[in-house]
Amino acid sequence: MRRYKLVILNLKTPISIDDVRKLNVGDTIHITGTIVTARDEGHKRLLELHEKGEKVSIPLKGLAIYHCGPVVKKNEKWEVVAAGPTTSMRMESLEDQIIEKFGVRVIIGKGGMGKKTTEAMKKYGAVYGVFVGGAAVLAAKAIKEVKDVKWLDLGIPEAFWILEVTNFGPLIVAIDTRGNNIFENVKKMVAKRKEKLYEKLGL
Repeated sequence: MRRYKLVILNLKTPISIDDVRKLNVGDTIHITGTIVTARDEGHKRLLELHEKGEKVSIPLKGLAIYHCGPVVKKNEKWEVVAAGPTTSMRMESLEDQIIEKFGVRVIIGKGGMGKKTTEAMKKYGAVYGVFVGGAAVLAAKAIKEVKDVKWLDLGIPEAFWILEVTNFGPLIVAIDTRGNNIFENVKKMVAKRKEKLYEKLGL
């Protein structure tokens, strides 16, 4: 398997298309600035608003969308207690449209994404960053403020959380703007090794 050169970069929102086109799979990034959370229902609502010509509460161009249903508490204001990533393939059928229509530059989640998203990232200039599973508290520590929350009618996990973060990460770039996809590369490597093993066994 290809060994990836260790590159660590700090990005500030709004992130430019030039910045993301410099990234390669295997790079490590941290994000400072504004990110938003959106899962299945949040993606659907974003697209519904776009079709109706209605504005989203915050411009998403240059921002990052985090596939996350945060655990929150509210005293005088909202506070994120834990913010682990959601499995990103749940959003595969919608993510390409989000990237195209809203100019999002980074998608964050876990488990990888498929061909449609990879092609959209290549065409419109975005990357997919993996946040390690099981590090929900680490993610929450990087969230300095809940700036706003919309669509609580969808429930807290599916709501649209607008967050101010500092050095949010580490995020491993798993899909870049050239169409490279670490997850697909691993699948191909496993298939080749499997084929060679079958040949040796005479199967």
